[in-house]
Amino acid sequence: MAATVGIGADHARRSVRDQLTGGQRDHSGRVFQLLLLLSLGVSLVVLASLFWDVLVTGTSVFTSRAESFLTGGIRSKAATSGVFQAIKGTFWIGVFVVVLSFPIGVASAVYLEEYASKGLLARMIDVNIRNLAGVPSIVYGILGLALFVQAMDSFTGGRTLTAAGITLAILVLPIVIITAAEAVRAVPDTLREAAYGIGATRSEVVRTQVLPYALPGIITGTVLALARAIGEAAPLYLCGAVTGLLPGREALLDPSQLQERFTALPVVIAEWARNPRDGFSEIAAAAIMVMLVIVLVMNTIAIVLRTHYEKKRS
Repeated sequence: MAATVGIGADHARRSVRDQLTGGQRDHSGRVFQLLLLLSLGVSLVVLASLFWDVLVTGTSVFTSRAESFLTGGIRSKAATSGVFQAIKGTFWIGVFVVVLSFPIGVASAVYLEEYASKGLLARMIDVNIRNLAGVPSIVYGILGLALFVQAMDSFTGGRTLTAAGITLAILVLPIVIITAAEAVRAVPDTLREAAYGIGATRSEVVRTQVLPYALPGIITGTVLALARAIGEAAPLYLCGAVTGLLPGREALLDPSQLQERFTALPVVIAEWARNPRDGFSEIAAAAIMVMLVIVLVMNTIAIVLRTHYEKKRS
């Protein structure tokens, strides 16, 4: 019975399409579809070749000294260099992004979609937020240098992790606002109307209906913004990321390092990749693999959370 219904639905769909198009074949649409498939195929081939090159180049580092590479600090020789200090910097930058961008971005999106009047001012704010999302990262780096490194050095400590973390949180804030706003906008109006119909206030509607329904999309957008933040190198250079030796071996969760000089995985990868001496191309590829693992873990967590909340929502 289900198969019969499916066949009948397909036949009806084809009949309606033939009536609308007059029975003519859409040759231009077919060509466009083939071009899209070709573009996708080329992109996948390039991505696979890059991934394979990194995997082949960097695997030797993990097979020979995985523990010392992951727990060691930056050294002048490739054979003894590690990425622990870079992982620390990347971790704390991610903490700044989550702590600052996520609540501010979601609150801004909720206000713009649920509370602000749809007038000229709201449209201007929306256009400016979308423009800020396309500003090159180096511009945010200049902002961080002028504001957080120089003007607010008494608070941030100057060229420290705090200044870099706040700068990157501001960099991805427009992305968080846009993705959260799109998720809130996708909530069906019937949910709001049903909640209003039983006497709920606006804040109760937002808290109990809008946010739970939009949460999977908000989580996805936040993780995408976080992945961009931990992959940026230009703002970190301007905010004082160290490209050479770093003193100290603080623990990963030691908050005292927020007022110290720092480095991060993108900076380390860039410096090692352009170092012509033997062995640095291998450890640069190994550092790229570490960063890919971090991004994959974040995306896995996002997928698990999104699936959980989607099931809860349904």
